[in-house]
Amino acid sequence: MKVIKVKDKNFSLYIDSKEIDESVSKVAKEINRDLKGKNPLFIVILNGAFVFASDLIRKITIDCEISFVKLSSYSGTKTTSVVRELIGLDENLSDRHVVIVEDIIDTGITMENTINKFKKLNAKDVKIATLLFKPNSFLKDYNIDYIGLKIPNDFIVGYGLDYDGFGRNYPDIYKIVD
Repeated sequence: MKVIKVKDKNFSLYIDSKEIDESVSKVAKEINRDLKGKNPLFIVILNGAFVFASDLIRKITIDCEISFVKLSSYSGTKTTSVVRELIGLDENLSDRHVVIVEDIIDTGITMENTINKFKKLNAKDVKIATLLFKPNSFLKDYNIDYIGLKIPNDFIVGYGLDYDGFGRNYPDIYKIVD
């Protein structure tokens, strides 16, 4: 589909599923290389990252574990400066190599909050894997270890990304038209 409607907004095709898969494979290859023998704990940020995490974890060939947390910092098409933890972490991070799996990093507020929390829980190392990164929106000063694609500051849906909970189910990524 070239154009979709999600709620009251129109979106046009932006990144097709083939390009997404190539980006996921690139991230997985880098993680497999860098974390071989370290048994990392992947912590997936719900809801948006569930599709990316599902595809990514199937391409991970090293020993690892996976867990989930649910955070929220969006309202409609806008990010807020408030990060709400809706479902928390249940694992002991002490002396663990942690990889935070996120669908998209724009301002960086949610990720900074999460990194700081995990470091306080004595994680040995905290790395970040994101499918999408918006460098023109990024307001923080930390390293993003694994980036699938860099994109401009457009609002997007599909492949787990949503508009008020809708649009996550598309295999491609669409950007807002109006």
